[in-house]
Amino acid sequence: MGCCEATNPDLLGPSPVAGHRDPARQSSDWPSPGTAWNRRTALKSLLGAAGVIAVSSCSGRRDDGATPLSLAFCGQLLCVVPYEVARARGHFGAQGLHAELVYTRGGSAAMQALVGGAVDYAGTSFDVALQAVANGAPIRRIASTGRLPLFALAVAPKHGGAVTSIMDLERRTVGISGLGNADHALLLFLLDRAGADRASVEFAAIGTNLFDALRIGQVDAAMLQEPALSLIIEAGGGELVNFMEIDQARRHLGGSYEFMGVSVRSAERDRRLPEIRRLAAALVGGLADTRTLPPAEIVATLPPALIAGGDRAQLEQIIERYRLSLYPESVRIDVDASQRVQRAQEVAGLLEPGAVDLGTLLDADALAG
Repeated sequence: MGCCEATNPDLLGPSPVAGHRDPARQSSDWPSPGTAWNRRTALKSLLGAAGVIAVSSCSGRRDDGATPLSLAFCGQLLCVVPYEVARARGHFGAQGLHAELVYTRGGSAAMQALVGGAVDYAGTSFDVALQAVANGAPIRRIASTGRLPLFALAVAPKHGGAVTSIMDLERRTVGISGLGNADHALLLFLLDRAGADRASVEFAAIGTNLFDALRIGQVDAAMLQEPALSLIIEAGGGELVNFMEIDQARRHLGGSYEFMGVSVRSAERDRRLPEIRRLAAALVGGLADTRTLPPAEIVATLPPALIAGGDRAQLEQIIERYRLSLYPESVRIDVDASQRVQRAQEVAGLLEPGAVDLGTLLDADALAG
């Protein structure tokens, strides 16, 4: 699972993007090296179980001469905010781009669409990009739009006073969505950095119902997303580590942890370079607005289907709390932050040491000049 699988009560009710599965961590999600992946294969995948959820195009009539591009990404709400803000606020149009934003059921589906030629770009968490390259996908990571994972490590209400540090997790049970998933890898990395005996920690693979398991005390702690974190605190639980807060990420992980970003097919990188730089400029505008606009205006940019029937006030509060931490000011990729994700994947046994050359995957020169 990557960032895109809900591990908490729906943020915005029964919208099309809630509760989908993104098995980014499994190498079996990817064709083995040498398997033929083409546009037809990718489109078939998108229209199947890992299919397209929605398409959001730049508002208004397409301008003459605008460059069309398609960008697929997972539908996790906090991931897509800067892209939708960039669309609604006219940043793509200002760069001469007509952007089609394609929502897919998870980052792996978005990446498969890119590799197969169904879309021009893919926005995914960095662990998805690492797994794709490890399995032979010829891609380059060109921009970053999210610098922290969308998880927090919370303590059950009945254990709030007994579990106050990472070391207190030894000989206790911690809930995760699944063994080898993104939340599990992040937790193992946290334990490793803290010097805790991770072999003494029992991991309970619960799936998507982590909130209820933690609330009733079936596990001592669990990896949650929002709004489950806020709800568990209201129920008397505790926040042990909130990876969505930049200060806590620096303290517990050593700094930012590369998350949401954009990839392009390696073979098209040079041809698309001017377009890539215009896309990056549009996303910079979207990030700036996301960090500064009133939260109500940010929510208003989102597709109605995405937030229909949901708690808009709660979403606004969550955006206000986390936006300066989650969303960077620049789209330039942080190599150190990327190395932390790679290390977490290696600690979790999901990535063989040396399997991915970050110098090749990360395209530091794409935005130069």
